Amino acid sequence: MLNQDIATEICLLKGNDVARMLNISRAFAYQLMRQGEIPTVRIGNAVRVRREDLLAYIDQNRRGFGYSNRIWPE
Repeated sequence: MLNQDIATEICLLKGNDVARMLNISRAFAYQLMRQGEIPTVRIGNAVRVRREDLLAYIDQNRRGFGYSNRIWPE
């Protein structure tokens, strides 16, 4: 059995959770997971994302308004 401290640290997210947190479609969330953009954990047929991996993905892809390759017109 897992130690109480270890059990509270583990947080695995489903594709729906990832989609909701990123405000994207579930299909796009699974596409990012399939392509390896977001690291996954496989448990049998289930695919999960560690919370800290999703937060790292968000941090790596964060761009401020001053970013030189903005997509918005001047």
